[in-house]
Amino acid sequence: MRLSYRNQAYNGIMISRVRLNSVLLPLLTIAMLVMQLLDPSKVWQAMLTAFGGALLVSWLWIRSLRDNLHLTREVRFTWAQVGDKLEEQFTLTNDSLVPATWVEVVDHSTLPDYSAARAIGVANQETNKWHTAGICTQRGVYRLGGTTLRSSDPLGVFTVEIVQPESVSLMVMPPVIPLPQVEIMPAGWLGDGRPRPNSPEQTVNALTVHEYQHGEPLRQIHWPTTARRNALYTRVLDGSPANDWWIVLDAEANAQAGHGWESTLELGVILAMSLADRGFRARHSVGLLASGDQTVWLKPKQDDENHRMQMTRALATLQPGQLPLADLLVRAGPTLGHRTSIIIITPSINSEWLTPLTSLMWRGITPTILLLDPASFGSTNHADTLSDILAQMGISRFILNRSLLLQPEARPGWRGQWEWRIMPTGKAVSARPPGDMTWRKLK
Repeated sequence: MRLSYRNQAYNGIMISRVRLNSVLLPLLTIAMLVMQLLDPSKVWQAMLTAFGGALLVSWLWIRSLRDNLHLTREVRFTWAQVGDKLEEQFTLTNDSLVPATWVEVVDHSTLPDYSAARAIGVANQETNKWHTAGICTQRGVYRLGGTTLRSSDPLGVFTVEIVQPESVSLMVMPPVIPLPQVEIMPAGWLGDGRPRPNSPEQTVNALTVHEYQHGEPLRQIHWPTTARRNALYTRVLDGSPANDWWIVLDAEANAQAGHGWESTLELGVILAMSLADRGFRARHSVGLLASGDQTVWLKPKQDDENHRMQMTRALATLQPGQLPLADLLVRAGPTLGHRTSIIIITPSINSEWLTPLTSLMWRGITPTILLLDPASFGSTNHADTLSDILAQMGISRFILNRSLLLQPEARPGWRGQWEWRIMPTGKAVSARPPGDMTWRKLK
């Protein structure tokens, strides 16, 4: 026996279903009624009253819960970084005249390693509140909610199921880490050929200055401004006519090494996110190319909220694909423009992609190569041979390994977590609250 109805309570459509767990009690009630009609007796009458009364009370009980049991679910943040703490608040309200002796809360969230499921009871005309917490362990876009409530009458004759579809999207972003050892080669200068690594031209023609950002080359610090303002300032250099950065992330599945969090793909995503952040802070126009399950193609733009969010979402959801780096460079070549900087992040030891890269270099596109060493992720392949080839070609390159994933910055985890300071008296006081503490209802 299944009954259902729709209720426009809250912001979504709340669907309730009542299920008869066993036909035994209704059959006994019908049997006693038949016996009383065929052979009237006080025995049949008493049993009919008992069985029928139990069935009626159970039905009225479950209907009361169906109409008056509600759950409100609230969350503090709708975006986070890997390592951040997620906290939710639940409010279970029973407006009926009967208690819910047990309520099973079933969580349909998709966030890995997190579940808000529990069993709880709530008295009649009462409200129960509780909190759940978890750590965002993987980048991606996930759903918090919906929620299903299950309860029953005391005799267990009926079960009610209340489906509340309210949910909210939660984006877990890759972390941003400092990369002081990585220096991006500037694009070609007016009137010259391809720029040379470590060219002295990088130290002249400063247009303006801005406050020093962690990870910027120390040799670009503008000391007169630093002394005058008593704070570190770096120069914004006047380089090529185009000030674009193209970040190219090789996400071909066959090129990757490692598994899960400790993989070249995760390191590549973190590097792409960190370099994009550095580029925006240095007032570059930053674009993104990635050969994932869906090719990411975001043209360079100056830092604005929409462009940064598009890039962040693309990196948060990126999964391995089948497009080799060489093919990606061939397809992207006509759109990269001239005299721009291209930053290639790859774990590939295959040198085939150097051919299309050479064609790009002849157009004044200056590459910086970040080689992710597969050997540090358990592979038998090494990046040294390819690095030597790049050195012979005069291409700036850096070999990065798994140790970057072990840095504390790779799993920052500050949102949603309190920072405490111990006073000399031994009392703990809040040194930093976990950001905006406002609760937001799931819709």
